Amino acid sequence: MQRPVFTRSLLHTKFWLLWLGLALLWLLAQLPYACLLLLGRALGALMYRFAKERREIIETNLQLCFPQLSALERQHLLQANFASMGIAFFEMAMSWWWYKPRLRRLGSVEGLQHLQQAAADGQGVILMAVHFTTLEVGANLLGQLHTIDGMYRQHDNALFDFVQRRGRERHNLDATAIEREDVRAMIKVLRAGRAIWYAPDQDYGRKQSIFLPLFGIQAATVTATSKFARLGRAKVVPFTQERLADGSGYKLVIHPPLDNFPGESEEADCLRINQWVEQAITACPEQYLWAHRRYKTRPEGEPRLYKKRRR
Repeated sequence: MQRPVFTRSLLHTKFWLLWLGLALLWLLAQLPYACLLLLGRALGALMYRFAKERREIIETNLQLCFPQLSALERQHLLQANFASMGIAFFEMAMSWWWYKPRLRRLGSVEGLQHLQQAAADGQGVILMAVHFTTLEVGANLLGQLHTIDGMYRQHDNALFDFVQRRGRERHNLDATAIEREDVRAMIKVLRAGRAIWYAPDQDYGRKQSIFLPLFGIQAATVTATSKFARLGRAKVVPFTQERLADGSGYKLVIHPPLDNFPGESEEADCLRINQWVEQAITACPEQYLWAHRRYKTRPEGEPRLYKKRRR
């Protein structure tokens, strides 16, 4: 996709309220990092109180995935997760608008040599991630050190889409945004020896998925990772990021490439991916995007696990 270009249509009166909100967010984002963490936690507390439907989704996911925890432990995890989502709102603003060296000082990266070696070999990389609340700041911090492309779904609001894409791509001067459904473009980029951020941990429906356990619950698991790796002749390199508890910034880890991947079958590959996703989430469960209905698609005959959406 071409890089976003500002047009006069974005000044239409229908966007004025959003422009005002973005301007306010830009001003708040100039505050010190410690202040933004406090604001984020406060926002998370408000979300916890008023976002009832989202809270019910997270509660259901935590009950399904961590039955071994007591009710009190899950309650603490629930509140910590809302705090993390609130902080993520300001991390998004930091990623879009902070001066690059200021943002870079918050990040430490381990395992960058795995991406550098693949680039030297001319081999594409599927940078396999999970949907942590820190994904925006993590991708931008890594993008300052190594060009990564990304899967992309266009936002319905043209102004927000422009600001989001411009903010994300400013750290990668030659990065490409690839439409999520554009398989040919994905394969082409991988065969060109580039790295693509890709997260296979969400429920994308019954099509192109198989049911395999995730935290002991049958979950619709996409098979695309194996196909992309095979057709793109690419390595699969796991990638995680974590917001440090002491408020000093973020730790990014690029893990060694998966050995013998793709394997003997898509089922074995998907099971392996789910097991890795479990390990990554368990390392910092409060920072995972539990608000996603991960188990909404059920095997034939199984009842739904979430309440109906409120209209």
